[in-house]
Amino acid sequence: MAPTRCMIVEDQALIGMSLEASLEDAGFVVEGPFMSKAQALSWLENDTPDIALLDVMIKDGTSVEIARALKSRGVPFAVYSGLPRNADGPSELRNVPWLEKPVSRETLASTLEELVARPSCWAAGRESSSSQSPGTP
Repeated sequence: MAPTRCMIVEDQALIGMSLEASLEDAGFVVEGPFMSKAQALSWLENDTPDIALLDVMIKDGTSVEIARALKSRGVPFAVYSGLPRNADGPSELRNVPWLEKPVSRETLASTLEELVARPSCWAAGRESSSSQSPGTP
């Protein structure tokens, strides 16, 4: 079975490199990290990941347009943000796992592994807890 390709959108270089290392250690193939909406959308013009991890606020705006592109392709994704979930936030960011920075490597990996194992549950509108705290299994 081919390894899962995970797209990372994160505009903080050190966080992006840490995420990349963590996910590679967990067995994922990492695409990115993309530090801007423009970079991510340009990559998506010719490629599609299996799953994605999106920071909400990035250098050139938000990840909403990226989320829209992923949803239109049926690609499950999780949000990894310093912002708490907002019930009135953009519809593209609702009903997806929301991880509030920072989280443990284990929480990150298990959230993404659940996306791989049950991608349709997120498309069907199942919502995870509003945030995860570090070390939460």
